[in-house]
Amino acid sequence: MPERPQALFAMTARNLPHVFPPELLARLRACLDVDPALVAEDFTDPRPREALARAEVLVTGWGCPRLDAAALDAAPRLRAVLHAAGSVKGFTTPEVWRRGILVSSAAAANALPVAEYTLAVILLAGKDVFAFRDRLRDRRAFPCGGIVPGIGNHGRRVGVVGASRIGRRLIELLRPFDLAVSLADPYVDAPEAARLGVPLLRLDELLRTSDIVTLHAPQTTETRHLIGARELALMPDGAVLVNTARGALVDHEALVAELRTGRLGAVLDVTDPEPLPADSPLYDLPNAFVTPHLAGSQGNEVARLGRTVVEEAERLVSGEPLRYPVDHAELSRTA
Repeated sequence: MPERPQALFAMTARNLPHVFPPELLARLRACLDVDPALVAEDFTDPRPREALARAEVLVTGWGCPRLDAAALDAAPRLRAVLHAAGSVKGFTTPEVWRRGILVSSAAAANALPVAEYTLAVILLAGKDVFAFRDRLRDRRAFPCGGIVPGIGNHGRRVGVVGASRIGRRLIELLRPFDLAVSLADPYVDAPEAARLGVPLLRLDELLRTSDIVTLHAPQTTETRHLIGARELALMPDGAVLVNTARGALVDHEALVAELRTGRLGAVLDVTDPEPLPADSPLYDLPNAFVTPHLAGSQGNEVARLGRTVVEEAERLVSGEPLRYPVDHAELSRTA
């Protein structure tokens, strides 16, 4: 049997048993020589630093220390980073790619629960569930049996901003419903949009013609405050803005001002800053529904991230190409 490559966990230690429950951990250790009792949260600590010097593979996750030149100098044998989470932007540096180190991410697996959360929110927003929940709670009674005008998901227009992994998965999930879905993404052309089964619109047109706008663009210099006062003003009365991407995509001051008029609604799973300050109006505005960054992998969903890494590790040791490599050239415009 070939010798297993030396590996080291680099993440927040308390997360490891959730990401790699016993069955997955056993599979991972069958192909990598990795000690679950040794988790690097700081590459300058002596014991992890000794293991880093021997490591050929880093199994990373949320809380991974930054892989700068100093850390990489301490890992001369490193050839692969397998990330059991989504974006690698927070801890990788250009030096990783300059040294030819392979990087894989479980971003595709993490996209699934975000798309599911967004689907649920879109359908609930189409029924104006959040407002009617509050009215029922305040009045403790509500007439039943009558038709409530102005709500419903038959023909509801949904605008998806960003054909990211999450945006594409959401488009798939929306397909069985009687919704009119459109897409805005400057990196997608008409033939690709046709393959996705949605019309491609400019952002302004999408905002003008959508009852629900859902954001799935990456956070970059260009997308900061992508949705500001001008863009919010384009949205029709009664429209709802959903953000499960990054808080900085939305100008929160402009959003609060618009929400105070009562003209729009918002569902925010991400904010800027995160968490919001205790005195933020978004906590109390009746047309704002804020959740604490729950859309991504949580609870039993994080084991899906671990399984993705285990499968990547098995490919790596068998000499097969990684299924989810991170392309450094694409990193600037992805999550």
